Amino acid sequence: MAGKSKQKNRDWQTKVKGILKAELKRRDLSYADLAEKLGTIGIKENERNISNKIGRGTFAAVFLVQCLEVIGCNTIHLEDV
Repeated sequence: MAGKSKQKNRDWQTKVKGILKAELKRRDLSYADLAEKLGTIGIKENERNISNKIGRGTFAAVFLVQCLEVIGCNTIHLEDV
């Protein structure tokens, strides 16, 4: 049973990181661009940290919303991921 739970968590992690990656790609933004934009709202992240966070897919919802806000994403397309 524990194996299924881990797999479901990975599925959600994959979906969440896919959402953020897709929104960055739609806007032709790199992780470096995202780091710069996050800096404008006082969030100090570098390209490598962002890459690691997104790669793991285990970042906080707050980070996701901050990212979406600074890149100008007002609508999330769940069906596209």
